[in-house]
Formats: sequence, structure tokens, C-alpha cells
Amino acid sequence: MTEDRAGVFTKALAGITVVSVEQAVAAPYCTQKLAEAGARVIKVERPEGDFARGYDRAAAGESAYFVWLNRGKESICLDLKQTEDAGVLTDLIRGADVFVQNLSPGALDRLGFSSADLRARYPRLITVDISGYGDAPQIAHLKAYDLLVQCESGLAHITGSPDAPGRVGVSVCDISCGMTAFSAVLQAIISRSRSGQGCGIAVSLFDSIADWMAVPLMQLAGGLESRRAGLNHPTIAPYGAYAAEDGRDVVFSIQNPREWERLCEVVLGQPALAIDPRFVDNAARLSNRVELDHIINGVFGSLDHPALCERLKSADLAFGSVNTLQELRSHKALRVEQQPLKQGQVDLIANPVRIDGQTLPRTRPVPELGSDSARIRKTVRRGAVGQPHSTAD
Repeated sequence: MTEDRAGVFTKALAGITVVSVEQAVAAPYCTQKLAEAGARVIKVERPEGDFARGYDRAAAGESAYFVWLNRGKESICLDLKQTEDAGVLTDLIRGADVFVQNLSPGALDRLGFSSADLRARYPRLITVDISGYGDAPQIAHLKAYDLLVQCESGLAHITGSPDAPGRVGVSVCDISCGMTAFSAVLQAIISRSRSGQGCGIAVSLFDSIADWMAVPLMQLAGGLESRRAGLNHPTIAPYGAYAAEDGRDVVFSIQNPREWERLCEVVLGQPALAIDPRFVDNAARLSNRVELDHIINGVFGSLDHPALCERLKSADLAFGSVNTLQELRSHKALRVEQQPLKQGQVDLIANPVRIDGQTLPRTRPVPELGSDSARIRKTVRRGAVGQPHSTAD
């Protein structure tokens, strides 16, 4: 792909202005994706800043979360309880295509910025309200953070070891919500190009992760309850982690009868197991998982990690290793870019999207708190923030 074509792709939303009153992860993840697609994103922060700026100092003195989620945005500090600053936000929204917010439930409504009112005034505006639990009357008012929603949604109940529930190791509810909101905004922009009308998008952390819980819930209704199994799949066997002779875990998966036969013959050296009534299909293997694991562990425990991986590879089975973060850093598949920061640089995971084999650039400046306040205030006073509701779509 030529540089010009790459430029066109990364500027797909050029001319789209996004104003976001955002904090933490879910909304910033959504608007980060919009910025990567070429939109202008104006991040509205409290005078003290997005609290995610203070999560840690791991990224060359800056917050790893903030660096990851806010590259390429502009930062303006506004105290929305002050009339003048509220007026600045009003002017910014007037010139915006998309307005995103994830403050506490009702906070912006009380300040006069309800999404419904904004859309009534600006019919082409797309509004995005990100919340913890949606509009269910009994719990809509509750604050929500990622771990709370992992627990409330049942995700923690099916995650972890048989002895105890566990947290998914990244902010999965925030991320799923932000990605859901991002895809909805893209749909809304396409829809507006046809109808001329904006719309109100509402996405909650709970709804987003509940969507991912569809299979366990359907299985429960059908009499198959998902149970915590650590690094084993709860409803497929064998599919999980087994220790090699040197103590390093190898994860492998059997998905169909052909793979089961190859495991028995090539890896375990016991072809007769393939037709053993105890293990003849997945349902039987689940019922006799303890016996099956004993057989597998006996063979795996006699081979060191490299030899075991080679045997699984020769059987053409899907397998992997339980890597540490240090091992991830040197993984052959990991692609990184250097992200410049004020006090140095850090490795940033490269854009997961490749077009025609080319990685799209994603390293853009990370805004300092209020770094664009003066300039944006000046353009607001001149009425030059942008034309009301861009026709770029």
C-alpha cells in the first residue's frame, strides 16, 4: 500500500469533530479510536485533569493508561460550574459532529448538557452517553468501575480457579464498552450521511460485557453450567494448560474428531484412546476429564517444553505457551512502535489493523493537561472552532 493510500485510510474521519467530556477508560478508548481514524478530538478535562493521569508513572513518568488512551487529542480544562466555561463547552458542541460523555449518571444533565436537549438544538449532532448500568431505574444512578462490573455481570464468577473467582487481567468491561461505542458512532455517521439526522447513542459497561456473556447464559438455560476451570476450558476437553517435564505450561486445544485422533496417535502414543468409550467425543471427555487429564499429564510430564511443543506441532494441533509479560515483550508476533513523550519514549503496541500488509501509524502526541486551552478558547471567541455539524460525512 502506498503512503498516500495509507494516509487516506487514517484520515477516514477527517473533518469530523468530536467533543468529549471524559475520564478513565471507556469513553477515552472510544474517542482514541475516533482520533486514530482521523477525527479531531477535543478532550474536556476538569481543572485538576482526568484522574487517569495519576494512575501510575510507568510510561516515562506519565500514566500508562493515559498515554495509551489519549494520543492525538487536544486537551482543554473547563470548570463547567462556571458560566464562562459552560459557555465554552456550548460553543464547542455547536461546532461538533459527535459529543461523548462518561461522567457520573446525571452529572451533565444537572449542568444543562443533557443529550436529548443538545440533539433538539442541533439535529445533526450524534451524542454518546456511556454509563455503568444503563437506564435500569433501580441501579442507573450507581457509579461503576471495571472490576465492579466484572463482578456484577457474572464474568468474575466464571473466571479464575475452581477455588475462587478472579478478575480478567485488563479492564475488559471498559474496553468492550469503548469499542462498542466506537462502532456505534461509525454506524451513526454513516446513517447521518443518508438521513441528515444525528442520534442518541447510549452504551453501558454492563450491557457491553453482558453481550459477551451470551454463551454461558444460553448454556445455563440449556442445563450446562460454566464452572471455573482455571486455564482449562469449561465445556471443551481437552483444552487447557498442562505442565511439561521442566514445569513450563503448554496450552493446547482439541476441537474436532480428527484432532482428537492425532493427539492420541502422535502426541500421546496411544491410538486406541481415540475410540475408548470414555473419551470418544467431547461430552464423554468432559464427563471423564479427571481420568483424561491423568493420562495427558503422564505423557506431558515426560517431555520438556521444547520437545512437547515440537510433538504438538508435528501433530498439527493448536498449542501455545503460558507466557509471562517479560516473554510477551520478546514474542515474535508482537509489533511495537516508539511513542515519544515529554520525558522520553516508551514502547507502544502497534496498531492491530494492517491494510494491504502495512501497519498503520498510531504514535501521536499525548496532550499535557490543558495544553490546548488557550488556543481553543481563542477560537471559540472568534467563532472559528468549526462549522456546525460537519458535512464531511
